[in-house]
Amino acid sequence: MERIKEKYVKEGIDHMQKTFAYTNKMEVPRLGKIVINVGMGSSGSEAKVLDYTVSDLGKIVGQRPMVTRAKKDIANFKLRKGSPVGCAVTLRKQRMYEFFDRFVNVALPRFKDFNGVSPKGFDGRGNYTLGLNDQTIFAEINYDQAEKVFGMNVTFVTTAKTDKEARVLLEFLGMPFRK
Repeated sequence: MERIKEKYVKEGIDHMQKTFAYTNKMEVPRLGKIVINVGMGSSGSEAKVLDYTVSDLGKIVGQRPMVTRAKKDIANFKLRKGSPVGCAVTLRKQRMYEFFDRFVNVALPRFKDFNGVSPKGFDGRGNYTLGLNDQTIFAEINYDQAEKVFGMNVTFVTTAKTDKEARVLLEFLGMPFRK
């Protein structure tokens, strides 16, 4: 069993039940999925950039990303319907916990002058989103071989009903929020 999931099952459920006075263990919020989205904009139409981004994101998460395509034509952006504009990955179960562990314990501390993640990324429904502007913070990406630097949005989807519950859950799992 993964470290984060084991910590949640052994200690987290009891901690959350005491904190929020849940009567049933099934009421306790848990991490549902992690969604990683990379937008490439107009450079997504270039096959080389698309292949590079898909391969790098695949190395980071351990799963092949899905290429997202434009839904309609937008002349101002020189965008055609069906052309690639980014890629996305949804992680669940084992891969989700492994990514969360690597993200919190390896990738985030590699930021220069890291003071924690912003607590303002909650959406009001118990989900937390943060943006990264550099994929080279992940150990799987060799900085010298990085052809193009791209950013990504990482969304942690929880079963929590409020932001306060989600924050307590993510803090317990190890997310370093800024004070």
